[in-house]
Amino acid sequence: MIKRFYDNLKEFLKPGKALIIYGPRRIGKTTLLKSFLKQTTLKYKLDSGDDIRTQQNLSSQDFSKILEYIHGYQLIAIDEAQQIPNIGMALKIIVDQSPETMIIATGSSSFDLAHQIGEPLTGRKRTITLYPISQLELLSIYNKHEIKEKLEQFLIFGAYPEVVTEKHTKEKILILEEIANSYLFKDILALEKVKGSKILLDLLKLLAFQIGNEVSLNELAEQLRIDIKTVARYLDLLEKAFVISHVSGFSRNLRKEISRKNKYYFLDNGIRNAVISQFNSLDSRNDIGALWENFIFNERMKKIAYKEMYGTSYFWRTYDQQEIDMVEERNGKQYGYECKWSTNKIVYPPKDWLKTYPDANFSVITPANYLDFIS
Repeated sequence: MIKRFYDNLKEFLKPGKALIIYGPRRIGKTTLLKSFLKQTTLKYKLDSGDDIRTQQNLSSQDFSKILEYIHGYQLIAIDEAQQIPNIGMALKIIVDQSPETMIIATGSSSFDLAHQIGEPLTGRKRTITLYPISQLELLSIYNKHEIKEKLEQFLIFGAYPEVVTEKHTKEKILILEEIANSYLFKDILALEKVKGSKILLDLLKLLAFQIGNEVSLNELAEQLRIDIKTVARYLDLLEKAFVISHVSGFSRNLRKEISRKNKYYFLDNGIRNAVISQFNSLDSRNDIGALWENFIFNERMKKIAYKEMYGTSYFWRTYDQQEIDMVEERNGKQYGYECKWSTNKIVYPPKDWLKTYPDANFSVITPANYLDFIS
């Protein structure tokens, strides 16, 4: 079993605050929660938001009913909390009326759970997000050489826990196809007014072939034959459901810097490849550059989240095609990173980047040095 970065949830538990754990389905939230509960000395109650009685008790907004439900326990743990109507108000009642009671709630659909708990739990919660297995986490069981030997596997099959621990290629593919076909849109279809998954899947297929490029909403709307507002809404839903992430263009000084379009990355390489049904080896692919950039973006995102590195991520591109894949701005300073799978050529920073941001850093991230960047 791979030890997760948030293995010790105890350090996040505080009286008077609910611990909210977000993350995609099948990412290991329930496993993480149950693993912690096995070790804790606190007297706890574990329920699921799928349970009708739990829904009835916690959605009632009846103080006496909710306080009776939690009576005698030091810790209340609720898995799949997004299934419970008005869960935010229920957690607020517990925090306010019984501040000594610890609370953990997990949720797979951030858009619904965040909407429900955002305002009721203002100042009353701590939020963490669990992502697919990170290279940072794998370093606890493998050395750098061993991880690099497995790099092709991560680029093709991604890092969902079940996929990482599965040894057989056919089984990895079956797991990813099941997630893509059965779980990817489950929360969106259940909680939002989306007619069906086909248009979402078609949208994701278009995005899968545009990794590393700015995305035009107008072009997506034309290809999908839907209006641009619907495209924007679907992109937002897919992002809030932990399927994709967007990055905006960085612009401070140059008029020719592109800042109105976004780039989109998949939260996991395996899901991206499942969407387009491409699991062939790297030596027979023409999208290795996109896979590498998507992988590096996600692993860096995990590191930033887990190690609480404060800053903002962008890409940088000009209308005359000068570009940098990733830009981070921290403490008023810019850091540019170019993702290159091949190391045959020396990569120099763009002239306008040097001229416009003379104090900025620039690095090239390759298979030789990437672990230092993401761990």
